[in-house]
Formats: sequence, C-alpha cells, structure tokens
Amino acid sequence: MTAQPTEPMTSGSNSNTARNILLGVISILIGVLLVTVGFLGRMIVEPDAVMVPAAPAASTTSGSSSPSTSSEADFLILEEILQIFKEDYVEQDRINDEYFHAAAINGMFEALDDSHSTYIDPQTYQMARDDFSGAFQGIGATVDKLPDSDFIIIVRPLPGTPAEAAGVLAGDLILEVDGESAEGWSVQEGVIRIRGPQGAPVELKIRHPDGSEELITIIRDEIHIASVSTFGTSDGGRLLDSDGEEATDIAYIRIFSFTRRTPEELQEAIDAAEARGVSGILLDVRSNPGGLLVETTQIADMFLDDGVIVIEVDRDGNELTASAQPGQSTLLPIVMLQDEFSASGSELLAAALQENGRATIIGTPSFGKGTVNHVRELSNGGAVYISIARWLTPDRNLIEGLGVTPDIVVEFTIEDIDSGRDVQAEHGIDMLRDLAIQSSIATAP
Repeated sequence: MTAQPTEPMTSGSNSNTARNILLGVISILIGVLLVTVGFLGRMIVEPDAVMVPAAPAASTTSGSSSPSTSSEADFLILEEILQIFKEDYVEQDRINDEYFHAAAINGMFEALDDSHSTYIDPQTYQMARDDFSGAFQGIGATVDKLPDSDFIIIVRPLPGTPAEAAGVLAGDLILEVDGESAEGWSVQEGVIRIRGPQGAPVELKIRHPDGSEELITIIRDEIHIASVSTFGTSDGGRLLDSDGEEATDIAYIRIFSFTRRTPEELQEAIDAAEARGVSGILLDVRSNPGGLLVETTQIADMFLDDGVIVIEVDRDGNELTASAQPGQSTLLPIVMLQDEFSASGSELLAAALQENGRATIIGTPSFGKGTVNHVRELSNGGAVYISIARWLTPDRNLIEGLGVTPDIVVEFTIEDIDSGRDVQAEHGIDMLRDLAIQSSIATAP
C-alpha cells in the first residue's frame, strides 16, 4: 500500500463511540496517574513561567476617595456589588466571597472567548507543573469517576508503584481518605487529597469489586509518568496485523503527551527497535493532547535531517522558525497514527513529519489546536495560561480550527469493535511492510 497525499482514502464509517471503546483513551487521559487537569488537554506551552507581582492597592489622596483610573473604578464596582449581596440578598447561605471572586475571574476569560486561555487555581497549577516535569509524588494509580457513581474508582494501579504494592485493585472504589468521606468528590478533589509528599502515609478506605471493604495505608513515593509506551493495542500488549498475527517486524511506539522526559523515553524506544532489527516504526499519537513546545520540536528534530519544523507567528506578525539540525535518531520508515483527539503538539509533530516527507499519516483529521500558550504565574500561587502566538506548518498551513489531514483516512466501525480490531494500526503495518519490500527491491543488486 502506498500513500496518496493529495487524495486521502477512506475505510469504514465514522463512529466516535467505536473509537472511544476500542482505544480506551478517554478515561486514561482524564485519570492518568491521579491527574485530571482539563486545561492540560490540547495545550502546547512554552516552559518558562513568568511571575506576575501582586497589584498594589489603589492609593487615595486627602479629600478624595475616587480611584485613579476608570479601570480601577470598574473593578471596585465588583466589590460594591458583592457588598450589596451580603447586605440585601434574601438567601445569605448562597453568598460566598471565594466563589464570587472565582466567578468574576472566569467571567473575564469567558468574555475573551478563547478556549486556550484560562485561569488555573493554585492547587491545580501545582499538579500541572508536576505533570509537565514527568514525575509527581503520590500513590501511582489511574482514577476516574463514572457518571452514576458517588465515588472515585481506581481504573488501574500502575506497575511497580505503592498502590500496586499495597493491594489496590482495578475497580476499587475510594470511600474515604484519611478518615474523611470521599462521597461526592470530583476526580480532581480526590487527586488533591491523595497526593502528598514522598514518604508520607495516606489511608484509603476501599470497596473492592467483590463488595468487601478494606482500610489500606499507602506510603507515597515519587511516581515517574511514562509518556512513551511500546505495548501494542491488542490484548497482552501485542501489535496484531490484519491476519491476527503478531507483527514482530514492526516497532510500535505510542506517545501519550510531551513532557520533559519524553525525548529521552522516545530515544530509548527507538534504540530498542533498532536493536530488534525491525523494518519500520508505527508512531501512535492518537489522543495525545500536546504538552511542552521545546520537547515537541526536539522530537520532530529526532526524525529529520533538515527542513522547517514549525513557524511561530506572534501578535505583531513576527515569525520565529524552528528548523531541524543534521542527524537523525533513526532512518527507519515511519507511519503515524492520529485521531480527532490528537491535538496541539501531536499535530505539530505530525505536520512536520508529513510535510517534510518523513512520515505517512493514517487515521482521522486531528483536533485543530494551533496556538502557543505562555504560563504567567500569579501571586496567589495560581497561573494564567494565555495564548501568545499561532503556529504554521512547514508549508505554512494553519492548524488552528483545521487540524492535520491524514494521508490515508481510516475510521473505526462497530464491526471493528466487535472483532477487537485496530484497523488503523493494521493499515499502518501494511504500509510499512510495503515500504520494506520496495526498499529491498530498490537496493537489490
């Protein structure tokens, strides 16, 4: 099978539900490693945060209490309104300073009408910093919350973590944390309560799938977040071809997100693939929401000898171009898998490899998030994620709102789900094998 860059092919019919069931990616991305931070999804950020000092109090002069600017007056009106709420509103139990201050902040971002710019509260921002570093301190488990449940559920304890060692099981419900009922908690509330300093204990009351309850004490540790996996998409972590046979001649590498550890993890996976003597790499960025900009461009550079990786355009129209440097981590042919949940950094990588002729893209059109966000830390320990630039592909194509169009469109059907087939991966395997045959013919004496 060969790529048709200008005329994408289609296989199957569209089924979002089918894709979600087959890949199982939504719960993984939502709950991975006790982290559920919605703003992390579909973001690519510059790594260096800038601290914003606390604003000085408005000064007044003798004989006048008028604010110095109309802007200050506008914000003082908010305080006046809140005071009226406190003095006059009939249901005083609904008046909460913290809630209304948060509502005012959120209202500013709603007025901005940019889904990529947002305010992050201090606790959530601390979790985000840990996620981008590739490590955090906690128990090491994937969690989620089912729509009809009052309690957080353990999706799975991660191998080699304190949660696994303590006997936490997939399907366990978390009833209490350190003696406090967890009923009604959001996943984020559970994450905040369960995380803690390395070496500190946390006591969980668990209800196992068989209905038995157990009190488990877990000593927290540093948990390294693996952003790269080489386990296939079929049962047992195998990569199966269209005949249901294990494709040992192809290396499968999945990138879940782009953290500070991702380039190192990816290089290890590539080295292992080269040592196995495989004929190609199936690079999977399905449901990859993005991550750090520098690390994303480093990964693109690993597969390129030259050429443009990405063009960043700021608000004044100034352009900054990132280009590949000589030297590749591997010369093996690459097929990339993407879907409609592939966003931001995964789109940057896909476009860079596609438009430089380094990889063929298989799957469905990507999400369409082509915005660079900058972190501005606030005096309260929170932060603002603000859009500072758009980026263009090497061929100067806009990604924002459009996404990356695959060379070959392959969609899942209900029949694929019923048979447990990953047809996107199967197409990728077929293509890599075709490329290997073509290469052997071209180099034959």
